Amino acid sequence: MVDIGAAVNSAISWLGDAVDAVLNNMDAVAFVILAVIAILAALKVVTSKEIMHSAFYLALVFTCVAVTYYFLNAELVGVVQMMVYVGAITILFAFSIMLTRRTIVGEEDD
Repeated sequence: MVDIGAAVNSAISWLGDAVDAVLNNMDAVAFVILAVIAILAALKVVTSKEIMHSAFYLALVFTCVAVTYYFLNAELVGVVQMMVYVGAITILFAFSIMLTRRTIVGEEDD
């Protein structure tokens, strides 16, 4: 027979150890959350039907990369990433998308 009390105590002990491991490695938890956000945003860049939404998801990916540089103690590279890619390139994409003439399917007789 399996001792239920011992199994419950073992499960509670394992859960306590898991919580302690997570609390002692909050940098790793934050990095994993950031990586998941970056991957999901990168997928939305490719699959989004609206071009402007893709540009803003790309800005989110660039921001996640910049924060990753902060995790690696490369603050200068992170600041450059934020200024050049998030600031300049994303705004350039947004302006170029807004300034291009878009034809609407229903108005092809123009």
